[in-house]
Amino acid sequence: MQNALSDIPQTGVHSQRSNMNIRKVFLYLLIASVAVSALIGIAVIIMGDFGEFEIRVLLTMLTITVTSILGLACGACLEAGRARFVPLLGVAMALVSAGSWMIMIWAERTESDIFPRFVMTATLLSFACSHISLLTLARLDPRFLWSRWAAHAAVWSLSVLILSCIWFKVDPSDALIARAMGVLSIVIGALTVVTPVFHRLSAGDSINEIDAEITRLKEQIGQLEAKRAGLSGSRSRV
Repeated sequence: MQNALSDIPQTGVHSQRSNMNIRKVFLYLLIASVAVSALIGIAVIIMGDFGEFEIRVLLTMLTITVTSILGLACGACLEAGRARFVPLLGVAMALVSAGSWMIMIWAERTESDIFPRFVMTATLLSFACSHISLLTLARLDPRFLWSRWAAHAAVWSLSVLILSCIWFKVDPSDALIARAMGVLSIVIGALTVVTPVFHRLSAGDSINEIDAEITRLKEQIGQLEAKRAGLSGSRSRV
C-alpha cells in the first residue's frame, strides 16, 4: 500500500517534468537560433557578402525561431495541465513543419506541388494549435467559457477554409470564401483580445476554485489514511 501511495504523486511529477522538458528544449532552440541569426547578420554586414548560402542559413534560423515560439506556446499549455491533445498535436506539427521547411530551403526544387502543400498544411495546423493553446492558458469563469469554444470554432473553421484553398484549389478571391475568411479572422482577433480580459475578470473566482481543490485533496488524503490504518490494523492482528 505504501508503494501504491508513493506512485500517485510520482506519476504527476513525471508528467510535469516531461512537459517542462518539452518547454526547455524549445526555449533553448529559440535562444540558440536568435543568437546564431544575430551573429550571421553581423557577419554579413561587416563582410558585405550576402549570397545564396547566407540566405538559406538565415531562413533556417528563422524556421527554428518560429518553431521554437510555436513549441513554447504548446509547451506552456502542457505544463499548465490545461489540455493535452491540441498542444501535443501542435508540437508534432511544428516539428514536421520545421523539417519540411528545411527540406524546401536546402533541397533542389521540384515541379510537383504536393510537397509545398503538405508543408503549408503542417505550418497552418501548428499555428492553429499554438493559438488555441495560448487561449487555453486563461482561467475562465463558467460564464466566459463560451469564448473558448467560440475561439475553437472560429480557428478550426478558418483552418478548414484555408486547407480547402490549398488542397482543392478553392479560389480565395471568391466573394463568399473571402467574406467568410474575413469574418472568421475578425472573430478570432476579437476573441484573442477579450480572452485576457475575461481571465482578469475571472481572477476573483480562482480562490474559490483553489479552496475547492484543497477540500477535495483533503478528502482523498483522509480516505487513503483510513485505508492505510485498516491495513496496518490487519497486519498487527496477524
